[in-house]
Amino acid sequence: MIIRPEREGDQATIRAVTATAFDGHPHSDGSEPAIIDRLRHAGALSASFVAEQVGNVIGHVALSPVTIENGVTGWFGLGPISVLPEYQGRGIGAALMEKGLGWLRENGAAGCVLAGNPQFYERFGFRADPLLILKDCAPQYFLALPLSSAPASGMVRYHPAFYGGTS
Repeated sequence: MIIRPEREGDQATIRAVTATAFDGHPHSDGSEPAIIDRLRHAGALSASFVAEQVGNVIGHVALSPVTIENGVTGWFGLGPISVLPEYQGRGIGAALMEKGLGWLRENGAAGCVLAGNPQFYERFGFRADPLLILKDCAPQYFLALPLSSAPASGMVRYHPAFYGGTS
């Protein structure tokens, strides 16, 4: 398996992998593939990596900028992240996470947020932070990983692509 940047021609496969990975997930409304498409269309897909095995894309992770109420800059949202169900539990999601976090560090990001299962994401250093709030998300599932000393606090807002917009 290799982790590589998304390239031209991967879009339909990323959409299919994401749709399959989130199909029937209790916390999914099925919008994840469209979020990635809208981020890409808006030029807000800061980083996009795929996991590939024998020429087949089996996983994907997206990174995009977020805004934070106190005005601190350089923060990103990680997600959606997806792995085909038949490949889950084999470290592919962890490899995608590490690639995404490496990209953030290499690019001088101030921090990263995500909404997800603490049992999975805490091993990468993510923690619930009472100073950061995501509307309509239970605080224990909204996790942050500061990568600088820049203080971040207040309401966090993902790119409009997460809410159905493109700009």
